[in-house]
Amino acid sequence: MTRYFLLMVLMILLPATTALSQQKQVVWVQVEAQPSLARAQESIRRYATALQDVNGFSLSSGWYAIALGPYTTEDAEQVLRVYRSEGIIPRDSYIAFSSSYRQQFWPIGANFLNRTPLNTPDIQTAQTPEPEPETLAAEPLTEPADETPSQARQGERLLSREDRADLQIALKWAGFYDGAIDAAFGRGTRSSMARWQEANNFEGTGILTTKQRAELMRQYNAVLEGLGLQMVSDAAAGISIKMPLDIVAFQKYDPPFAHYTATGDVDASVLLISQEGDSDTLTGLYDIMQTLEIVPETGPRTLKQNAFTLIGESALTISHTEVWLQNGQIKGFSLVWPAGDEERRTRLLGEMQQSFARIDGVLDANAGNHEEQSIDLVSGLEIRRPIFSRSGFFVDQAGTVVTTVEVVESCRRITIEDGHEAEVAASNNGLGIAVLRPLENLAPLTIAAFQQVIPRLKSDIAVAGYSYGGVLGAPTLTFGQLSDVRGLNGEKSLKRLALAALDGDVGGPVIDAGGAVLGMLLPASQSGRKLPEGVSFAADADAVQQVLTQAGISISKTSEQKQIPPEVLTHKAAGMTVLVRCWE
Repeated sequence: MTRYFLLMVLMILLPATTALSQQKQVVWVQVEAQPSLARAQESIRRYATALQDVNGFSLSSGWYAIALGPYTTEDAEQVLRVYRSEGIIPRDSYIAFSSSYRQQFWPIGANFLNRTPLNTPDIQTAQTPEPEPETLAAEPLTEPADETPSQARQGERLLSREDRADLQIALKWAGFYDGAIDAAFGRGTRSSMARWQEANNFEGTGILTTKQRAELMRQYNAVLEGLGLQMVSDAAAGISIKMPLDIVAFQKYDPPFAHYTATGDVDASVLLISQEGDSDTLTGLYDIMQTLEIVPETGPRTLKQNAFTLIGESALTISHTEVWLQNGQIKGFSLVWPAGDEERRTRLLGEMQQSFARIDGVLDANAGNHEEQSIDLVSGLEIRRPIFSRSGFFVDQAGTVVTTVEVVESCRRITIEDGHEAEVAASNNGLGIAVLRPLENLAPLTIAAFQQVIPRLKSDIAVAGYSYGGVLGAPTLTFGQLSDVRGLNGEKSLKRLALAALDGDVGGPVIDAGGAVLGMLLPASQSGRKLPEGVSFAADADAVQQVLTQAGISISKTSEQKQIPPEVLTHKAAGMTVLVRCWE
């Protein structure tokens, strides 16, 4: 009975013991074997100059093996894969077990084979979870005693794969490493470690001690000091992300944004973006955000079906926006940071990108305080405004536009229609006429047909223009009469109008009752005199045609005189009239 009981105990304990032994199984990466000890020692010295963890063992066959280790199975597979791909070890290298080896002859005095898997301090398993660090620093802040290269090698074996990758990242940031972040300490990584050691007054062994690793990571993370980088879980927005809480603080919800604004001297801000929607909603958000003052006009930007990236760069500000559509929810963030602080901005951005995570919830469209309402604001953010806006009109099917010379004299950038960039093709300061060519072909609904018959005095005319700078979203018609076919001083290139126009109408087409173009409306200061209210001037059709002909632009002409219904006239005028905006 007693014998049966002991047998049962062994049957229960044996699987558990076997599983525990396998949990910390010692393995090696065998790179080659030599038929003699002399040749093996010669080869092993060559490997030891470039690789860590080089060992030599005798084999039962009488040959001598050269192996890297000891490792856990997971780490051995990683070392084998990386070193093979880099050509550091032969392609036929393989994973071997301690049972394959007899006596150890290298390093001299070492005896790894007699250390049990459960007691050895040289093996780091991948099964113990590491806590998620706030930054890449994983080393203690206490000042460690320095180590010998042999002790440093043993310390390296305790590093996780993430720790090794972080060291490569830090070496790359410091300018000493340009290889792949693969967490394998090959020849390139060892050389970069040695160069970093020498630059920091350490012996260039190529093996970082615990103290040196702590110093390297301290240097790497020093740029983030003072930002107060912490994880923030915004339940209302449904977003978790690292934020510089010593620099910004929550201000308000104004859907689709959660605003985190500057609290100190650094003019920075963060937006969390959260709303329900589809790909059309995403595209609309992409378009709207490009009009915001916080997003400078220049910089790379990419729109995909389920994501967009929007980078704006100016002399004062750099903004970076990333947004993703997933499961009917649009979420993302914007980081707005002062220009000239690129290293800190880049590091902070990387921390935010890496930590960004979706959590349950999406920002309620009715959240926040909506008392402040303005056409100049979008969700609490000021939109970019032009210096001024004027009107113009299409004169050919390629989208060429005639407008006032004002936009040529004072504008760094010119847009027509819905933000299409345009360049100056021709201008005549004396006549007050400029010709703009879009940087991409447009497709006008209507193009101007220039009237070749001199109109009768007192005949009805109208000017089409964006009287209020585009606020109304469409051009309007202002009606009047033709007062004279010359200017006040008899100028043949001018027509005097009895018409109360606004500044936004300037550059717009002056048309007759049939929609034919009689000329282009000029600014009120054209004559240099203070004129009675309701007196305006236009550059006549011949003057506009002259500028266009000199620019090599063919135009449409008409001699037909007719009167069309007001609604048809309005539609025809709206099809040719263009909003022209002047930007800094």
